[in-house]
Amino acid sequence: MEPKRIREGYLVKRGSVFNTWKPMWVVLLEDGIEFYKKKSDSSPKGMIPLKGSTLTSPCQDFSKRMFVFKITTNKQQDHFFQAAFLEERDGWVRDIKKAIKCIEGGQKFARKSTRRSIRLPQTIDLGALYLSMKDNEKGIKELNLEKDKKLFNHCFTGNCVIDWLVSNQSVRNRQEGLMIASSLLNEGYLQPAGDLSKNAVDGTAENPFLDNPDAFYYFPDSGFFCEENSSDDDVILKEEFRGVIIKQGCLLKQGHRRKNWKVRKFILREDPAYLHYYDPAGGEDPLGAIHLRGCVVTSVESNLDGKKSEEENLFEIITAHEVHYFLQAATPSERTEWIKAIQVASRTGK
Repeated sequence: MEPKRIREGYLVKRGSVFNTWKPMWVVLLEDGIEFYKKKSDSSPKGMIPLKGSTLTSPCQDFSKRMFVFKITTNKQQDHFFQAAFLEERDGWVRDIKKAIKCIEGGQKFARKSTRRSIRLPQTIDLGALYLSMKDNEKGIKELNLEKDKKLFNHCFTGNCVIDWLVSNQSVRNRQEGLMIASSLLNEGYLQPAGDLSKNAVDGTAENPFLDNPDAFYYFPDSGFFCEENSSDDDVILKEEFRGVIIKQGCLLKQGHRRKNWKVRKFILREDPAYLHYYDPAGGEDPLGAIHLRGCVVTSVESNLDGKKSEEENLFEIITAHEVHYFLQAATPSERTEWIKAIQVASRTGK
């Protein structure tokens, strides 16, 4: 029987020969991981056997890359993958770990359908805690904080994190809260902002996390940015990034000139409503931005000649200035999710 497909999607993979990072269509099977140059390819570019493999996450071998995990095969070959955002990385990591465990135990991979067993009191689910901290109503409030003539946007203080953990009854006291916050920091769920918190992470302080009103932190996908004394043009540009991130992930985008398709990482923000797209293999600056205010977004089933398109799960964004963008999702449900999210942002955003 053909191995069961557990998970598939775009990830950025580090090459084993030239060490370059390139987006790949990755498929997790019960016994291994296949990766393809394109989703439509019939044969994989490579395959990683999971039997005897180990997984490392977060992988901190690359300081400038976030959301990386490493798979080491039983022949001591390392394979590095980078997800587009934190929840995506954690989803891949959970499924790969479970697949490896099932192989070792001679079991079939199956997602839990029974009620979760009661956790031990000392066990903390950092992923679930992170999602609670990000909750718009009951989570930690993101603020714009000023220090040393710098303005830190979408961030919060160290003591606010500890206050929230204690008041939310996630920990019994501030010392325990400090331990949990340090774990969140080490796992990449929190990021340091500013010299004080960064120096603590680098080891110049006794604890990597600081219960301090002058130590600033932020969520890795919150839209955080820091601005210093800048020109009016810089302020106008940064206005695009003030919106809260409401969706992100990889899609195929058609080029305007050559009409070729390339994988791009998209980040959708609202208020103001912008869809920025990036090279998923690296680079902090976006390749372009789509202003969504007043745009129209629809699914596409045929090309300009009225014939059925060979590409599946297409959708089109037409901006208020009548610029057309053609994007392709991996599945029909993913296309629907993107269309709905963009429609909401276009109505509510500036």
